[in-house]
Amino acid sequence: MSIEQTPEVELEYDRSVTTTVTIPQNLDPVTVLGASDQVLASLEKGFPGVSVHALGNEITISGSAANVATVADLVKELISLARSGQYLNSDTVEHAIGLLAQTGTAPALTESILNVRGRVIRAKTAGQQRYVEMIAENTIVFGIGPAGTGKTYLAMAMAVNALLTGQVRRIILTRPAVEAGESLGFLPGTLTEKIDPYLRPLYDALNDMVDAEALPRLLAAGTIEVAPLAYMRGRTLNDAFIILDEAQNTTQAQMKMFLTRLGFRSKVVVTGDSSQIDLPGNTKSGLQTAYDILQGIDGIEFCALSSADVVRHRLVGDIIDAYQRWDEQHPQPEYRASGRGSYRRKT
Repeated sequence: MSIEQTPEVELEYDRSVTTTVTIPQNLDPVTVLGASDQVLASLEKGFPGVSVHALGNEITISGSAANVATVADLVKELISLARSGQYLNSDTVEHAIGLLAQTGTAPALTESILNVRGRVIRAKTAGQQRYVEMIAENTIVFGIGPAGTGKTYLAMAMAVNALLTGQVRRIILTRPAVEAGESLGFLPGTLTEKIDPYLRPLYDALNDMVDAEALPRLLAAGTIEVAPLAYMRGRTLNDAFIILDEAQNTTQAQMKMFLTRLGFRSKVVVTGDSSQIDLPGNTKSGLQTAYDILQGIDGIEFCALSSADVVRHRLVGDIIDAYQRWDEQHPQPEYRASGRGSYRRKT
């Protein structure tokens, strides 16, 4: 009786099946399977009960019908990546499975943004992929989310790609030099020595993406410029990819000043973390104000990233979620008065 009540399609998906995916003859199987078949091992680890084997240029997948179909789709996407010249390893598979867990369907794996010294830089979560697509399709994009979500790193990769492909003639990277209103006077040393610690994260990302010998020349020529936000005043920035980092620590006046520097054939990415506002007193964050008043303008998009998009250690996402729960249970008006709090997309 119970068998008759069970939908036939469920029985079909519970049964064991086998399917084969063929690697094209002009593609070395090792580029798909990874060193020591680590790609296959990662697929089996991500889908318990599924067996994946390779013989020659054929990959055989066995297990429940539902999982076999999903793994077969993933393998086809991996083959497409390998054909485009991308290096595949266990990380590639883990990122693909992560996308699958978020979307519920086998993802079309994102192509690389940059290939740097044999390392591929690309979006690794569904939220990051949406962020990258927004940057490609819009003039101004705000990336808002917690630490570790790739806000600045992916924006930097898009900027370097735009420079290398001739879409822009220069890259301009800026951030508030000091959280509390850029007050540099109390720091020791020359102006360069004062601001360097606040710009160092931008230099670190550049060193990951630009050849070590070429970077000094690009900086000296002004092709890549790293400067505190105060240096943007009075300028019109044409033919440039401009990134404002740590934007939660801008005032309303600073944010307006920055956004109105936009010139022709330029693109702007603004990144910030609404939980890390360090402005003094009751100063409202310029990032908050921009979020409140710029909704719905054609060419401007806001991308909200979350702990699901964190690509650092697993515990980072757990820590972010724990703090968010604690903030919700223990509201602190004095923090919100100074601009702290979470952004929520308007409905």
